[in-house]
Amino acid sequence: MKLLYFAWIRERVGLAEETLDPPPDVVNVTTLLDWLKSLDGGHALALSDPAMVRVAVNQEYAGPDTRVGGGDEVALFPPVTGG
Repeated sequence: MKLLYFAWIRERVGLAEETLDPPPDVVNVTTLLDWLKSLDGGHALALSDPAMVRVAVNQEYAGPDTRVGGGDEVALFPPVTGG
């Protein structure tokens, strides 16, 4: 799975992107975020408040129950506001 990090999420994780092989119990956005938080302190800090993280799976906005798999591209970014 290719993970892309943007804005302050990238700063806290310390990477712009990475490729990881999640365990079999990672089946949706919620379980992916929970697993990522367990990897290290940077991921835990960046993902500590799920309400402040938006997710896109294969370049489409995704909700907590959106399914994810090993071949997906998952982008994590803060909420976007317009003005």
